[in-house]
Amino acid sequence: MARILAIANQKGGVGKTTTALTLGAALARLGRRVLVMDLDPHGCASAHLGVFPEGLTASAADVFLAEDPLAVDWSAVIRVPGQAPFDLAPSHTRLADLDMDLKDRKGKGVLLRQALDAGPAYDHVLLDCPPHTGVVLVNALVASDLLIIPIQTDFLALHGVRHLFDTMRALNRVLPRPIAYRALATMFDRRARACTRVLELLRSKFKERMFATVIGLDTKFREASAAGKVVQELAPECRGAGEYARLAEEVAVL
Repeated sequence: MARILAIANQKGGVGKTTTALTLGAALARLGRRVLVMDLDPHGCASAHLGVFPEGLTASAADVFLAEDPLAVDWSAVIRVPGQAPFDLAPSHTRLADLDMDLKDRKGKGVLLRQALDAGPAYDHVLLDCPPHTGVVLVNALVASDLLIIPIQTDFLALHGVRHLFDTMRALNRVLPRPIAYRALATMFDRRARACTRVLELLRSKFKERMFATVIGLDTKFREASAAGKVVQELAPECRGAGEYARLAEEVAVL
């Protein structure tokens, strides 16, 4: 059974997609079989790897729209993007319409979990979640074995986490077990006193539910995106690649 990692924050620009792709690559470098699912209708993770909806015959949206979630044609959905060390289930704009498309579907909150349970064998499945509440985010949270919450070390970023926890509390009332989660500090600027203060606040709030690894600012992430690669392909010795390698080691033993 794959370990399913949902990566979510209902505030944009906190490093969610960077975490999904770079952590996925770091886990693959540990010898793990990894699938990254781009569940954000904006498709940033897919575009980062040069995969666009115009050229797709199937996408992550088809996992939700399949008549039987236990019989999804994963071979049509999964792509191997360029030289990336993991597989990709790419995004499609149809993901934005699923709230309407599935409004009368019974069991619509567990479609993803059922499909992944019956899907191909991976050690880890990473879900790059949409930034808004809806059926896709609910499916991702319900399916997850661990929710990773990237939080930018900025005071304004703390407000976005509140909305995600509201969603989690509502789901926890009906789920057989609470959603397990850990916070990840991202975009940390060691030179900025405000960033240090926010990091202290995060550690005091989340305690053992926070990763020891802190992801700092690194221009190589932006360069990798422009090149259509994960940072490990572009600059394997850079600081950011090393930080995600340490994060992968933490995730691997949880």
